[in-house]
Amino acid sequence: MRIERYLSDNARLRGDKTALVAGGRRFTYAELDGLSDRLAASLHAAGVKRDDRVLVFMDNCWEAVVAIFATLKAGATFSPINASTKADKLAYIVGDCEPAAILTQGKLAATALEARAMAGAPGTQRLFVAATAAANGAIPEGAAAFAALLETDAPSAAPLPVAHGGIDVDLAMLVYTSGSTGRPKGVMMTHRNVDAAAHSITTYLENRDDDIILNVLPLAFDYGLYQLLMAMRLGATLVLEKSFAFPQAIFERIREEGVTGFPLVPTMAAMMLQMRDLQPGFLPSLRYLTNTAAALPPSHIARLRALFPAARLYSMYGLTECKRCTYLPPAELDRRPGSVGIAIPNTEAFVVDDAGRRVAPGISGELVIRGPHVMQGYWRNDEATAKMLRPGRNPWEKVLHTGDLFRTDEDGFLYFVGRKDDIIKTRGEKVAPKEVEAVLHAHPGIAEAVVVGVPDPVLGHAIGALVVLADPALSEREIIRHCAARLEDFMVPKIVEFRTELPKTDTGKVSRRLAAETVEPAE
Repeated sequence: MRIERYLSDNARLRGDKTALVAGGRRFTYAELDGLSDRLAASLHAAGVKRDDRVLVFMDNCWEAVVAIFATLKAGATFSPINASTKADKLAYIVGDCEPAAILTQGKLAATALEARAMAGAPGTQRLFVAATAAANGAIPEGAAAFAALLETDAPSAAPLPVAHGGIDVDLAMLVYTSGSTGRPKGVMMTHRNVDAAAHSITTYLENRDDDIILNVLPLAFDYGLYQLLMAMRLGATLVLEKSFAFPQAIFERIREEGVTGFPLVPTMAAMMLQMRDLQPGFLPSLRYLTNTAAALPPSHIARLRALFPAARLYSMYGLTECKRCTYLPPAELDRRPGSVGIAIPNTEAFVVDDAGRRVAPGISGELVIRGPHVMQGYWRNDEATAKMLRPGRNPWEKVLHTGDLFRTDEDGFLYFVGRKDDIIKTRGEKVAPKEVEAVLHAHPGIAEAVVVGVPDPVLGHAIGALVVLADPALSEREIIRHCAARLEDFMVPKIVEFRTELPKTDTGKVSRRLAAETVEPAE
């Protein structure tokens, strides 16, 4: 099934039902369907065609939802971009995937336009950019008005669907994730891949069309994005919030809307557990909670279950390259502390050694995933694709080598051991140490730097930087401020330690492994 049908089919079946609550507004399925139809027609008129890429560079807002489905209805592929992305990285993405359009917000338009100017690919200077109004009501110069794209010459008349001819093996989305070189890699997911993942997840979560799901996670983060896709597939309701910065306001929204599903990351769980005034059962409408990004400590699981006695708690593991890999059935929480569970429905997960042979229970090895939700590869990156996708049991299939180390118990339940590569997973996001190191090395007061992941009970891993100073007066605060101005917030070091020299191998190369062993754990 093509993903845009989630919306159009439910608009036909339950048009008057609330599909989305966002930004103080409520939208029915029919309203969302109509808005995305009009935007799709406008994108088509602007030259967007089948298989083109469209960047959705927005925070969590109703316009982002309309933009995603409009892109699909135009036959194109959407690429969700984190709103904190800086111009230089955005320029790289523009040059890499050569999008036909960028849909953004007034507050982000300057970054989008700067990235367009910086990108060196042919034709990027003519790249179509549309933005919502800025805070002062103005449309940034060089951008079309997003609102105007939602209008028609005859407001009462619905535009004709774009006849793009697309099928479900076309690319639905291109999700950029950090690579080991520091350059983002575009994960290619077809409509069929996405539908398989959404169906599997909603099956084990036992989702229903009367579910009301609250999402504070960025739509650019696949865990947050799938809350939207799954809700639209089910004919459920999505309550979209921008962040969890003010938990009490989120709790009030959960009570107001009668929310039944609440996806978490460990950072959010830690914030809730620090709030001593919360009483067990204070959010009685919740039927389930989910957690991914990093494993919850057993103590946090116990306290969450005490706070939400009527809700099922799911611990899960996944990665952008296949969305979700495993889940731990709630009934197993007590029996298997620390486990991330078993393969999700219609998926095979197994552990292999370096030669690709399956290993016995208790032996660590690389996790391999087999299923219809496995990515098609990385956009224009055959080398990286070949490392992750390798021949499967059948001549026609590829399986995903995750690069993560796992072991199983005697019953086949999986336990995360560590990462094979240098990528640091923090707050559910992947961070390439080389990308952070490049920013550190750009400071004239820093002579050498190495970046490592430091185990953290909340973040999964914190970003740690070991620094040799060229300017002794340079402070930790100044280094963090320097990084914050040039990197997304999740990439900014939480720990900065000063050294007279960095640990090195016998050949004189800075050793990331030795450096990690010397960093003080996060508190």
